Amino acid sequence: MEDAGVTHLLVYGSDRSGSAVQWLSEWPVTREAALVITPDGEDHLLVQHYNHLPNARRIATGVEVDWGGPSTMARVGELLATARDQRVGVIGPLRFRDHQRLSESVGELVYLDAEYTRLRLVKSDDEIDRLRGAADLSDRSVAALADQVEPGMTERDLAAIVEAAYLAEGGTNHIHYFATTSMASPDICVPSQFQSTRRLEVGDVLFCEISAAYWGYAGQVLRTFTIGTDPTALFAELHDVADEAYDAIVSVIRPDADVQDLVDASGVIEERGFTIYDDLVHGYGGGYLPPVLGTSSRPNLPIPDMHLETGMALVVQPNVISPDERAGVQTGQLVVVTDDGAESLHHFERGLGRIG
Repeated sequence: MEDAGVTHLLVYGSDRSGSAVQWLSEWPVTREAALVITPDGEDHLLVQHYNHLPNARRIATGVEVDWGGPSTMARVGELLATARDQRVGVIGPLRFRDHQRLSESVGELVYLDAEYTRLRLVKSDDEIDRLRGAADLSDRSVAALADQVEPGMTERDLAAIVEAAYLAEGGTNHIHYFATTSMASPDICVPSQFQSTRRLEVGDVLFCEISAAYWGYAGQVLRTFTIGTDPTALFAELHDVADEAYDAIVSVIRPDADVQDLVDASGVIEERGFTIYDDLVHGYGGGYLPPVLGTSSRPNLPIPDMHLETGMALVVQPNVISPDERAGVQTGQLVVVTDDGAESLHHFERGLGRIG
């Protein structure tokens, strides 16, 4: 706030989106939440709906918690009454009509989302501990799949197995993406965000991306399994290339490494005639963070002029696919940059697995 020359700060979230609210107050955004930080130290968290108020008062720390009233933004305007003709910082997905309304009652609005993102890149020890816990819950989910999946199950059944592995521990679903297809005649190369009713058969391949969350932090583990048989030559090769790319990328992760080095390390994918669909590497922990990297055959955002730092969390996921986009594998996991290189936060065995 001081660097940006703002006197007040509005941190906003809605429909379970807006990680800064939870980062600063521990309250996970439900319908709507607005955290107003003022120079006098009287910080206020406004929540919607009214029946969410008792829970917010039990969970939120370091703030005064109140109902947002019939209009949360009108209530924000009241709290910012002293900010007329002053610069007010904003973090979060503020809607255009709310921007207009707030602009009429205060001075200039200064959006600080980029600055907030930079603050989240390097994790504290406490944050890494919470990531470890979330990674453990995610590993439990994949272990449950390996132990419980059977032919005849649908992808919806897989989702039930995954969530049952962590619900009793206080975990919540961040994502669980699945794909199942015949190895003899594959027709999908990446897992789907929404599960199908296709039933697993012997001779199928199952690949998944699992993230169980714990209070604002999530793990991320990606694995591939064959069902009741060994892999075909194509899927064995896809996974061999993915493993080789993963090892090459992880080997160059260290403090001060240029992120271009991570992209260069993935060159085996194109050398073997394959490509990817997913991002190759992305920052993680409190959001989908920089650097978000593609490869030479699958460019993404421009590669940033950026170097790694100790305490950054990254998901390394060279999910190799065939050029015709009919077959693919998933492998990778969440790692933390340490002074000695990359440390994985996941412990479920890597490699192409077999169920049954």
